[in-house]
Amino acid sequence: MSEPILTKNQKNKLIAVIAVLLTFTVMNGTMFNVAIPDISEEFQLLPSQVAWVMTGYILVFAIGSLMYGKLADQYPIKRLMTIGIILFSTGALIGLFSGSFAMLLAARIIQAMGGATIPALAFIIPARFMPEDRGRVFGIVSSTVAFASGVGPIMGGTIGGTFDWRLLFIFSILAIFTIPLLRKWIPDEETRPGSTDIPGAIFIASAVAFFLISITSFSVIWLTSSLAAFLLFIWRIRTFHTPFVDPAIFKDVRYMAVIATSFLSTSAMFGMIFVVPIMARSVYDLSTIQIGMLLFPGAMTAGLIGQFGGKLTDRHGPEPVLKTALVIAITGSTLIAALIGVPPIVLAMAIVIQYAAFPLIQTSTASLLTTLVPVEKTGVGIGFFNLMNFMSGAISSAVFGAFLDLGSIQFSLLPIAIHSEFALYSTLFTILGLLALSAMMLFTSIFKMKKTPNKVV
Repeated sequence: MSEPILTKNQKNKLIAVIAVLLTFTVMNGTMFNVAIPDISEEFQLLPSQVAWVMTGYILVFAIGSLMYGKLADQYPIKRLMTIGIILFSTGALIGLFSGSFAMLLAARIIQAMGGATIPALAFIIPARFMPEDRGRVFGIVSSTVAFASGVGPIMGGTIGGTFDWRLLFIFSILAIFTIPLLRKWIPDEETRPGSTDIPGAIFIASAVAFFLISITSFSVIWLTSSLAAFLLFIWRIRTFHTPFVDPAIFKDVRYMAVIATSFLSTSAMFGMIFVVPIMARSVYDLSTIQIGMLLFPGAMTAGLIGQFGGKLTDRHGPEPVLKTALVIAITGSTLIAALIGVPPIVLAMAIVIQYAAFPLIQTSTASLLTTLVPVEKTGVGIGFFNLMNFMSGAISSAVFGAFLDLGSIQFSLLPIAIHSEFALYSTLFTILGLLALSAMMLFTSIFKMKKTPNKVV
């Protein structure tokens, strides 16, 4: 089935509505990231417990991104996004009146159930409706994400610090007003033939959820349950005639290398975004507003770089852009690890460097995947990519939250760290740099071995 042919004006309108929706979604995450210290103090939570404000949200986001990606191969994108935005705004309304940590988590989970449609389908829309412009559009998407992540900390710090963090939910409620534009500008599609493998979806969702719970609880029982669910998922996709995920997708070495590279590098980025606010409060005793200002320059720089990410990818190809981005991520993490304890304005410059890698990683990996996955499998191909990306965020938040519960350690992994008394945070950022280095080594080795494209069939 051929996809609708869009005029330039229609493309611009569609890109605009994607950007607006992404802004709401990303701000929802970054605003609450800055508010984590306040939420922790109000409900008297340990770092590993308050991490579930992000971990729980990202967990459902991760699962939802795969589900919606798969559903997009069968059902119209317009319908899926309409349902998602309604859920997203409903969860925000509940969060606005949350009086307990349990109610807050429930609100975040409902938000994630709906909000997962937005980034998941935002990467599918360019590949489906404007493949000739996908590099440029991926750049705009990445730039929007970076810009919103820059505005988010400022808004979160200003509103959360001046009033109450619950008022941050108001921005997410406003997303409901984009539905008329969404219904008008996203092309109509017919429902494609096919069926949804519900047991397969349940098995993979359970495997992901149980695994993340096992990390935060250090429970062998949950880890065993995750492994059992994953084995059931493997059995299902190998034996069912129309599985939730086509097993052929896992046989493409280049596709899996990009997935793994993105997983490791995104773990480094999400880890930085999670740890910086807690570190800023612990080391510098910064207010919520000041934490937002610490993150703002980096996020805005990433927004500016994202404007050129798509053009660079189209001009030079995604591979060199991705390698450059990983070098930047390694450099930024190492500098932060070395400089913790110096004046915040100096540390902010190091944060700028690591933030700059984010849109380049997103643009290059998404663009590269669309060349490896055939059009008819774009939904599940990018859906699995989004699943692993959001899983990386959830895992990094959970692991580093548990690590921060240690309180302090005696030595830093980085010998050149200036202030040894902050060895805990220095070690964490050194680990983030090692994750990015591992991503670089993996990607370089696989793509050096496999020179010819090998699309999933």
